[in-house]
Amino acid sequence: MAWDQSQVTDASLLLVLCADLKAWEKKPERNWRNVDAPVRDFMVPAIHQYYVGKEQVQRDEAMRSCGLAGMALMLTAREMGYDTCPMDGFDFGAVGKLIQLPDDHVISFMLAVGRGIKPPFPRGGQLEPDEVVVHDRFR
Repeated sequence: MAWDQSQVTDASLLLVLCADLKAWEKKPERNWRNVDAPVRDFMVPAIHQYYVGKEQVQRDEAMRSCGLAGMALMLTAREMGYDTCPMDGFDFGAVGKLIQLPDDHVISFMLAVGRGIKPPFPRGGQLEPDEVVVHDRFR
């Protein structure tokens, strides 16, 4: 499934970060239960209006949410003295089948966690800041 990559075969922990593409329509009020009623009364219907019929927006939010969760996990692991490796070099379909991924879910990426046994390969191809930072607007 991951072509025998050591990050997968030797990691102390391997997480598969998944998202429910339809979470927005499955009791969204549970996400707003600890706020004042006026906020909840505004947000819960707004969720439906924002996502209904917009599959790309649903997928974008799933990936964004998994990315944020993954970064939090990576920072926490680092604080605990562990190394991490976010991965998308694997067979998504095979992993989905292995974990019995529901049809309305998507895999974002895997995260290997453990103690590194050697330094990572050097990073190549970093772009200059002026190639990735846009000030004010695209020109």
